[in-house]
Amino acid sequence: MSSSPPSTTTPHLLVFPYPAQGHMISLLDLTHYLASHGGFTITVLVTPKNLPLLQPLLQAHPSIHTLVLPFPAHPNLPAGAEHVSQIGNHGNFPIMVALRQLHDPIVHWFNSHPAPPAAIISDFFLGWTQHLADHLRIPRIVYYSCGAFLVNVLHYSWLHIKTDLFRSSPVFHFNEIPNSPSFKKDHLPSLIKRYQDSNLDWDLLRNDALANTSGWVSVFNSFETLEGEFLEHFRDLNGEGRVFGIGPLNLIGAGDGRSSIRDSSSEVLTWLDGCADSSVLYVCFGSQKQLNQQQMKALASGLEKSGARFVWVVKTFNQTVGGCNEIPIGFEDRVSDRGIVVKEWVPQVAILNHQAVGGFLSHCGWNSVLESVTAGVLILGWPMEADQFVNAKLLVDDMGVAVRVCEGANSVPDSDELGKVIAMSLSGDRPEKMKAGALKRAAVDAVRSNGSSWKDMRGFVDKLNQLPCRNF
Repeated sequence: MSSSPPSTTTPHLLVFPYPAQGHMISLLDLTHYLASHGGFTITVLVTPKNLPLLQPLLQAHPSIHTLVLPFPAHPNLPAGAEHVSQIGNHGNFPIMVALRQLHDPIVHWFNSHPAPPAAIISDFFLGWTQHLADHLRIPRIVYYSCGAFLVNVLHYSWLHIKTDLFRSSPVFHFNEIPNSPSFKKDHLPSLIKRYQDSNLDWDLLRNDALANTSGWVSVFNSFETLEGEFLEHFRDLNGEGRVFGIGPLNLIGAGDGRSSIRDSSSEVLTWLDGCADSSVLYVCFGSQKQLNQQQMKALASGLEKSGARFVWVVKTFNQTVGGCNEIPIGFEDRVSDRGIVVKEWVPQVAILNHQAVGGFLSHCGWNSVLESVTAGVLILGWPMEADQFVNAKLLVDDMGVAVRVCEGANSVPDSDELGKVIAMSLSGDRPEKMKAGALKRAAVDAVRSNGSSWKDMRGFVDKLNQLPCRNF
């Protein structure tokens, strides 16, 4: 199913988000910006069950049109699954492989369109769309819904992953990257850890990932103060005028095309109104991760021993995700005077920006990182998988705006130590808190007039305006 945009003299852009929460949200924020300030004709490509996620954007911008294509089948995907949140982080590989099958349907749509797109903007998990763009003879903009540090780690990992040294070493040294970081094998991005040599699908995925560096333009949801040296390193690899740091997009996107996600009406916020400034710890591990029974017990015990006020989001997942997420019996009653457990969606951005919230116990997913940074809230990091170890290293070791409390998908924190760290983090002016406040100011400055991200966004829009316009 597709809908054709009206006659126009502005470049037509095809936007292709990857169906995972952390990827999709920020690209839709960018799409909102381009529709509001660029005047572009935009078509967004989604599969049927992801179409409802576009509704806030489409309501704000009726001129944006959609290309809805059936989600291709894959033997390792449950029937009806079209979004990573339905199956967990391990579902990324089969989803990425399945979506490659959309190549021919997109070509057919493009060739039959009276005014086909002049460029495609697609997520970096859709590296095969570089080959698609080459086939269609249009430029591709690579959208990185993650940090530049991670992308540099991924790039060098994919380059060297077939070498004996890379396969056998328990610790990987990235001497080509600024600060020469090192990571244990277990802390590498999930796709790198799971790579299977001589497997056709994995080799195709590796080639797709390396094809990202051939994009016409690369756009990062990041900013100079946070990742300047990593953005610059990527510019050195790709060439000047082709890499733009335009984040944090949650600052640009606030109160706009995804207003339902930014909704500030919540019982949680009412509860926070009765709490002292910076006295509450917000606990949430994103949309893809469930804790096991031991982890839930240790976390509950740590919260109880801390004596701190808290909001703990415990989400209900599809059974295929695995895990537990069961609150220990009696816990909620014992802490009812100072904590609440929420088992449904919450307005995370509004919570983090509430004056009562002083800390965020997080898995360190990139969207959560940026939302915390822009709120000036100290992060208590518990990285588990995907990009989270890289992000935690950036926040804790490089920027000093976070405290590492645990690490590993199956690690169980010491509840006594966790309680102490939580209590200490919410009391007094820790150096990390002061630095978090300074980084918030830098993030706000970046998107203001003449800030680094503001300049890069203007440069990006100017680049898009060089594209041909097609009337029909």
